[in-house]
Amino acid sequence: MWSGQWVTERLGVRLEGDAELPGLLGLALRRNPKRAHLLVSRVLGKHVPQRPSVVHGVGLDLGRRVRALLGEERAARAVVLGYAETATGLGHSVADGLGPVPYLHSTRRPVRGVAPAGGFEEEHSHATSHLLLPEDPRFLAGDGPLVLVDDELSTGRTIRNTIAALHGRRPRARYVVVALVDLRPAEERAALDAFAAEIGARVDVVALASGTVSLPEGVLRRGQELVAEWEVPAGGAPTGGSAGAGAVRIGLGWPAGLPDGGRHGFTPAHRDRLEAALPRMAGRIAEALPEGGGAPRRVLVLGTEELMYAPLRLAGALEERLAGTEVLFSTTTRSPVVAVDDPGYAIRTRIVFPAHDVPAAPVAPDGSAVPGASPAGASPVAPVGGSTDGPADRYAYNVAGAGFDAVVVVTDSTGDTPALHAPGGLLDRLAAHTRKVLLAVIPSHRAAGEPLRGPSFSSYAPEDVGWLLQDLSAVALEAPIEEREEAIQNGGAHYAESLPVEYQPSERYQALYAAALESSAGRLARAVGAVTETVLAERSPRPVLVSLARAGTPVGVLMRRWARHAHGLDLPHYAVSIVRGRGIDTAALRWLADHHDPSDVVFVDGWTGKGAVTRELEQALRGTEFDPRLAVLADPGHCVETYGTRDDFLIPSACLNSTVSGLISRTVLRADLVGPGDFHGAKFYRELADADVSRAFLDTVAARFADVEDDVARDAKELAGADRAPTWRGWAAVERISEEYGIHDVNLVKPGVGETTRVLLRRVPWRILAERGAGADLDHVRLLAAQRGVPVEEVEGLPYSCVGLIHPRYTRGATGTDGRAVRSS
Repeated sequence: MWSGQWVTERLGVRLEGDAELPGLLGLALRRNPKRAHLLVSRVLGKHVPQRPSVVHGVGLDLGRRVRALLGEERAARAVVLGYAETATGLGHSVADGLGPVPYLHSTRRPVRGVAPAGGFEEEHSHATSHLLLPEDPRFLAGDGPLVLVDDELSTGRTIRNTIAALHGRRPRARYVVVALVDLRPAEERAALDAFAAEIGARVDVVALASGTVSLPEGVLRRGQELVAEWEVPAGGAPTGGSAGAGAVRIGLGWPAGLPDGGRHGFTPAHRDRLEAALPRMAGRIAEALPEGGGAPRRVLVLGTEELMYAPLRLAGALEERLAGTEVLFSTTTRSPVVAVDDPGYAIRTRIVFPAHDVPAAPVAPDGSAVPGASPAGASPVAPVGGSTDGPADRYAYNVAGAGFDAVVVVTDSTGDTPALHAPGGLLDRLAAHTRKVLLAVIPSHRAAGEPLRGPSFSSYAPEDVGWLLQDLSAVALEAPIEEREEAIQNGGAHYAESLPVEYQPSERYQALYAAALESSAGRLARAVGAVTETVLAERSPRPVLVSLARAGTPVGVLMRRWARHAHGLDLPHYAVSIVRGRGIDTAALRWLADHHDPSDVVFVDGWTGKGAVTRELEQALRGTEFDPRLAVLADPGHCVETYGTRDDFLIPSACLNSTVSGLISRTVLRADLVGPGDFHGAKFYRELADADVSRAFLDTVAARFADVEDDVARDAKELAGADRAPTWRGWAAVERISEEYGIHDVNLVKPGVGETTRVLLRRVPWRILAERGAGADLDHVRLLAAQRGVPVEEVEGLPYSCVGLIHPRYTRGATGTDGRAVRSS
């Protein structure tokens, strides 16, 4: 039975034209005040699960037809543009068939900090605005043919709107419109021809089948009546969150720096990298599928909204690998359609769930909220009258009751939010309809110049900090501490080329951290207030805070909070990478210079040790418009003039790694991952969310702001009149200790409680020097040292409370008298 029969009988909508149409399309009722019916493609992979080889194959076929139409020479200069959300995967597949050409798709997802290169309206849609956000502003600058791809041509108005918007900026002589079906009435075909003549360009149309849609009088009113009659409330109690907790997360090993799709542009070189990686990634999915000793009979790979092409290609590779398993592909959608369980109706079942990738409210370059923008979590689409669903609901059609043994959800990291995993979320809803739910997350590609923000990158609130980094979460970078130390000291690797395995604190250590935070929160709040007041008084009345990731980032967030608490200021705050021996991230500096006055930028860190980072920053900024003077919470090394205190006291955020720093790793700089124009990288450890105390740390300190206001006022006044010129006495002490202990390398002497803690967490320490009589500030240091078998030596006359030493002759082979591994002299 044709899957449009039900609508034809009740609504009178008819398809007329080529014999292939019924095999390509079905009909359904849509909740849309502008159009009563929905043409449901059977080969697109959006509303109807289909074999991925079929979905990709129709796109390849259309692309080859375009190549034949244009000829090889013109085809080689073409650019392909697909329409969101429905045709993002189809457009990409057309580009594959056309040849090695670049691809871009429009998007309905605004991207913070990226200015659109164009936009247009889709008048009949439930979400009308499309944005064009190419990473390379020259993406659409050529004069070769522009190929526009949509799933259907019903009126041609969207095409005309698009061409008009683009042609006005960059005229070209040739356009090709591609669709699965061309259902324009005669007057609309004539309108496109007239439009082409008006702009002086040739516009061709390529489709698999052609015809028209016959609509009876009063169809919109009758459609609304049918929707009211057949609509079933979303309802359905959550299944208890079992999927969110029990979904198997698959590490795909997505190639670093490879875009997740065409939202910001996808080049032939990107395509080659994807093709090479597909078999390996499909293998990882296949390994996670078996349950109960046997391969599943029927598997669905489910993409999410605009993310269609990557999951389609993964599904295709899985289809090739699992010869005895039926592998199907479809994606979720924001399109509200009525489900009717009838063989003559195209949408038999639907699953409703809350949107899990709704962007936070946009932020202007100065850090302020964009006027009129929706707050985080608010719906980007107004509810349609008569809907029983929520304002930000999303849908998966023809999945429930389809007999899938496993569903593999593929989303990007922007969509990997708590809403995805929550009771009633997509994973939870799917669990009621399949035996096994798997989750594969692809890192969201960020166009150059877009800061990463929580919750898609870091557990901080999006307004707390914008990370001028690239997301390397999918890359295996961790190595055992001993292996890293040997490679670093033997000259085989730089410390920034890998990451240590994240330290997992014991219950006793966590208790020490909690006690340290409780006892020092007031002191921290006072230092935060003092350094912020100094910055406001001496550097800029509206500074742009730029913290050095990651130790400086909690301090930057707290300074931002103090400025709001004490002065009602909403300061922008970003985090950048600086690497000893290699300097600051120059791509991040360019971004800052493009978006802010460099004279307003204040670089922020947590504390000084011997001052190596201070010197690195000064050297890196020499000859630029940026002020190299670093602002820190604590300056025990006497290396800077802008600080909150010079006491070497415990800053509790130094006690932990990512779990107190927004779940972000320390930064990574490796040539095969970070190109000349790229931001440095870091990882977001989402899997450590249960141990995360990042926001609790901030809230605990900020809660003491009101208590220390008078102290801060006195401190700020004293600092204003004090001689704060750096004496570098810490550096002198480090040089003395280096010679005294036979180390002869100041980089292996880590002074101060913060640096000592990091030595114990990340490196292979030789011994700890502790100022005789140091109190509770060193309890966690003594515990860590005991756990790692590191001797603690009590000494007199240290300018710091403690110093961590790394032995320069460390190797895994020999052992010294204190039990630590050393190389024989």
